[in-house]
Amino acid sequence: MKHERPKISDVARIAGVSTATVSRAISSPDRVSVETRAAVQAAIDSTGYRLNHAARNLRRRRTGGIVALVPNLANPFFSQILSGIASVLGPAGYNLLVADTETAGADSLLDYAEPSRADGLIVLDGRLSADALRGRVPLVEACEWVPGLAAPRIRIDNLAAAELAIGHLHDLGHRRIGHVTGPRGNVLTESRLTGTRAALAARHLVLTDDAIYSGDFSIESGQAVADTWLGQPATSRPTALFFASDAMACGFIGEVQHRGLSVPRDVSVVGFDDIELVAHISPPLTTIRQPRTDIGRRAAERLLAKIVGDPVDEDTILPVELVVRASTCRVGRTG
Repeated sequence: MKHERPKISDVARIAGVSTATVSRAISSPDRVSVETRAAVQAAIDSTGYRLNHAARNLRRRRTGGIVALVPNLANPFFSQILSGIASVLGPAGYNLLVADTETAGADSLLDYAEPSRADGLIVLDGRLSADALRGRVPLVEACEWVPGLAAPRIRIDNLAAAELAIGHLHDLGHRRIGHVTGPRGNVLTESRLTGTRAALAARHLVLTDDAIYSGDFSIESGQAVADTWLGQPATSRPTALFFASDAMACGFIGEVQHRGLSVPRDVSVVGFDDIELVAHISPPLTTIRQPRTDIGRRAAERLLAKIVGDPVDEDTILPVELVVRASTCRVGRTG
């Protein structure tokens, strides 16, 4: 005997709501109450109803895909952000397509930012062209941002992050504090450098040119910074370094230890991001924790709202946290 496939009207009847409410609960869950979402989900579970995404997308003239443009997929920093994005898009019936702008080239990837190929775009690369992104599909920016592009942004307070890091090192007695930057021209590089200068100035300290080390967010650039730092006179080089990424901090720590010095006895190190690895290196890294999963979730929520035409906040700044571990210590500690 052939069983009829459950319909959306069956779900609505059991949940005690309209079919429009069922559709809204599935496609835009943030637009209905928690109680309504729970009732609809229970009705879906009891009926075995399955949404026909292809038919729905055809009716709405949508592809069902969202593209995230990531500057370097090899960087473990992005894993939790992408997980947060997927956790929102999946239940809403969208597929997440991830593209690496570093390996594929940003210009070719922007072909995906067309209504016939994607319904929306999440941009995590601040190096892209504002002109190239305008007038395409709905988009939001996360972590990094493109100067001159009017789009909702989900980002952290980089100035407050620098204040936390410098304040921690200053409280430990460090007065010769250096900063390791990201790549030149990057919006995060500039904002974290500005924050470092401001935090030091607030404590009547100056970030001198020989205490600024250029990096590119990679482990290898952290190793190169170690070589530069070790080449400076021991009596005048910084006793503490604030890195603009955890990867660079890890590269630095490994290199100075290989050369016979101790972290934190010979130099205190603070990173940025709190990627999974840094709690397990020796010594575990003191760092600035970014709410990476939350960044991804919020970016996806803003994009879904933008797609359906709901009003969205243009600039969302999330707080950060200083996580103190064993890579920093008080000046002069020998044990």
